[in-house]
Amino acid sequence: MSQLPLLSILIWLPIAAGVAVLALGSGPRAGQGKVVALVASVLAFVLSLPLYAGFDLATAQMQFVERLPWIARFDVYYHLGIDGISLPLILLTTFLTPLVIIAGWEVIKTRPAQYFAAFLVLEGLMIGVFAALDGLLFYVFWEAMLIPMFLIIGIWGGERRIYATVKFFLYTFLGSVFMLIALIYMYLQAGSYSILDFHALPLTMQEQVLIFLAFLVAFAVKVPMWPVHTWLPDAHVEAPTGGSVILAAVLLKMGGYGFVRFSLPIAPDASHALDWLMIGLSLIGIVYIAFVALAQQDMKKLIAYSSIAHMGFVTLGFFVIFSITANAAGSGDGARLALQGGMVQMISHGLISGALFLCVGVMYDRLHSRQISAYGGVVNTMPKFAALMVFFALANAGLPGTSGFVGEFFVILGSYQASFWLAFLAATTLIFGAAYTLWLVKRVIFGEVANDGVASLQDIGSRELFMLAVLAVAVLLLGVWPAPLVELMEQSLGNLLIHISQSKL
Repeated sequence: MSQLPLLSILIWLPIAAGVAVLALGSGPRAGQGKVVALVASVLAFVLSLPLYAGFDLATAQMQFVERLPWIARFDVYYHLGIDGISLPLILLTTFLTPLVIIAGWEVIKTRPAQYFAAFLVLEGLMIGVFAALDGLLFYVFWEAMLIPMFLIIGIWGGERRIYATVKFFLYTFLGSVFMLIALIYMYLQAGSYSILDFHALPLTMQEQVLIFLAFLVAFAVKVPMWPVHTWLPDAHVEAPTGGSVILAAVLLKMGGYGFVRFSLPIAPDASHALDWLMIGLSLIGIVYIAFVALAQQDMKKLIAYSSIAHMGFVTLGFFVIFSITANAAGSGDGARLALQGGMVQMISHGLISGALFLCVGVMYDRLHSRQISAYGGVVNTMPKFAALMVFFALANAGLPGTSGFVGEFFVILGSYQASFWLAFLAATTLIFGAAYTLWLVKRVIFGEVANDGVASLQDIGSRELFMLAVLAVAVLLLGVWPAPLVELMEQSLGNLLIHISQSKL
């Protein structure tokens, strides 16, 4: 398997399968199209496992590298490779896509072929973002994945889907323009679009600050960070269930990935100088957005704001490292712990937020309402579902033993070495997260049966039980045994810390 171009296969297999599903159409052969979509997504997951099995944990070098000429005139290459930072995100993508296909199996009645094809194409493009080692190739994948998500929200979304889609597209596309300017400038300096060449590029402080700010606009929108977060709740509310899952679980992680792959190693001095800005915006996201989540009456909006708050932990973990190393009481271990916490939080949040959106989708498919007031006493009619939703809600609140606790705990421990108050403000999310999550569960799941609609609910069947149970096992496994994930990232994050500790000035 190590001789195969696995990364190219993982990118182009889902895209080719998406074209095949489109060719089968939504007519009499729609059932065949769904089978092709499911088989292709499962096959992509199976083929991603040899990446983990064959991954060398002892090195920080790029592995499974592929490099072919693409646009020779501008020294642009089809250059792919992975390290301990990108591999977990690729595995997350291939793991969740089959579950999204299963989630829409019986629910999507309008244009099912186009729906499943859009997710397959999106999967290939997302893997391309995480695997690209050429800056221009990265940008092409980054922009191209907007198209299937644009269609998913715009065609299968809710009543205000056009508004949400246009807002999503404008925010993300305009942010990416600044990234393209930075990439072109670095190409002119380095004579290459290689991301690894960008890392070694000597840059003045002024150049670093401008490049950092250009990347900040693009990646902050994607995370999303306050105050450029307003597109996310609208997109989540209007998106179909599968769109919300992928949007929260994978697309948001691309902003965090961008900070680690581009901002920190390319502009380490600017990252250090502007760490106060990133820490401040992260803490606003953690604290302020938690209060906004408390006020929501729409389940999807509550979970969307919860996502913003939890992603604040990711950016906090990535940028508090400078304060830790600058503090006399801090240490390299504290910085590494915070960085690891940010990465673990990205994977954990992908699993938990995806599961919570699937839970909302299960209820919406039955009552066609996302309003909290439309429910109450669901545990009386859907006990299996209620047990799983309560489990995911507790994981979202950071219950020890679940993946939701691990990443946040790492970041809090690391932040403590920088400042007690930083750790204190970060730790408030354990209180606020429990507040809005348990407030949701109390009103929706527990109590007496609220109305005839809830009384008529039927518990989840084998299809829904399977997809939620698989996610529950993953959340529990990562919470109890995070060592494989931490070991996978160890060398790459250690190498990143060494790199950013060396000034380019």
